[in-house]
Amino acid sequence: MALLKWLYPGMRVKRWFFLFTGGVVASGFSLALLLNYKFIGAVEGTLFSLIYQTTGTYYGWVPTLVGAVVLALGLTMMGYAMRRIIRSIVEVVAPGGTDRLVDIIYQKRRLNRGPSVVVIGGGTGLSTLLRGLKVRSSNLTAIVTVADDGGSSGRLRQDLGIVPPGDLRSCLVALADTEPLMEKLFQYRFAGEGDLAGHSFGNLFIAAMTQVVGGDIEQALQQSSKVLAVRGHVLPSANCSVRLSAEMDDGSIVHGESAIPLSGKSIRRVMIEPADVSAVKAAVEAILEADAVVLGPGSLYTSVLPNLLVKEIAAAIKQTRALRMYVCNVMTQPGETTGYKASDHLQALFDHAGPGIVDCVLVNVEEVGSCLLDQYAREGACPVEADIRTLEGMGVRVVPAQLVSATNWVRHNPVRLARLILTTLGERRQGAMVVEKRKTAVIESES
Repeated sequence: MALLKWLYPGMRVKRWFFLFTGGVVASGFSLALLLNYKFIGAVEGTLFSLIYQTTGTYYGWVPTLVGAVVLALGLTMMGYAMRRIIRSIVEVVAPGGTDRLVDIIYQKRRLNRGPSVVVIGGGTGLSTLLRGLKVRSSNLTAIVTVADDGGSSGRLRQDLGIVPPGDLRSCLVALADTEPLMEKLFQYRFAGEGDLAGHSFGNLFIAAMTQVVGGDIEQALQQSSKVLAVRGHVLPSANCSVRLSAEMDDGSIVHGESAIPLSGKSIRRVMIEPADVSAVKAAVEAILEADAVVLGPGSLYTSVLPNLLVKEIAAAIKQTRALRMYVCNVMTQPGETTGYKASDHLQALFDHAGPGIVDCVLVNVEEVGSCLLDQYAREGACPVEADIRTLEGMGVRVVPAQLVSATNWVRHNPVRLARLILTTLGERRQGAMVVEKRKTAVIESES
């Protein structure tokens, strides 16, 4: 039935299908004539008779010439018809033309062959990394914290009882392969006063989509991904919102993700409530099937660690055969990691999820410009010291690199960071292949 739809009026392909069919018939006829098939003998006899009656002489090469001419005509008809069919389809599905279509096909094929990478965290750091990874692979999964309780996300969480959409929206936009205007629309934040003030359109869109699909945030994200043509998947770490709390060094407890950095105290540990919240099944499966699992970059206590406090997520990371990496932040964060070195970040991961949660740590060793250092110093932040020896003593591989992208803010350069992650993964694969070859050689020599 679907094939008959090609015959509907206005499709602008019927005539070219018929022309292509005529070309196939002509080509088949000519090949039969050239190869002297018996069922075409009547045609040859007619040609011989016609030539002889006209000229009084028999020319044996004439049927061959006629066959060659008909074959050329048939192939020309097929080629022209196929070109017009493709053009008619391209005009609808790819207005940019055939060159644009070829680029799209090549890009999608190449990206589909990319490694499977799961990135876990939240906030600006996660979306920055995703922007770099999406140009190298479409097999990406972002697992995002559901502890956000501030700003637009916090208001929607409280009013509608949904998973906070802010970090999910940022990841969707970061992975989007869509028009710039659509990206600006999803990031647009309403100004002024009133109920909409401070809300992001993207947050409202996800909230509305969640209500439309019956409260299923995972399905809402799938539908939103279609709108933005997202490369990969965005998933919450848990199937419902959690409340983040922190125990400070003086023993006091601060409740709420947005309140923790404002307490002015050093954090001893963070907890989530409910503690036994279930992980999203698709997130666990993605971790177990991944080639690489990347933690961070992002706020250590309020973006990265809340995901690891979901027990099934932490268990899957320990169980997976993927290369597990931690991308250490470039700068310390006032109220969370003041005075922290890279090893302090790693120790916090160990304290909350246990040793062995990561295999290697990616650290920045590039210096930050003095003007930016002064700006950050006024806010109580400084570059994270890459204490490589201490890190190595903690049983992890350290990958130092120049990763800074400094404009008005110090951030990871998404292109450099993505390249480093995939290079590190490639080195691990090559090492595994070498080990496997050595094992094979030993077995063969013993036998």
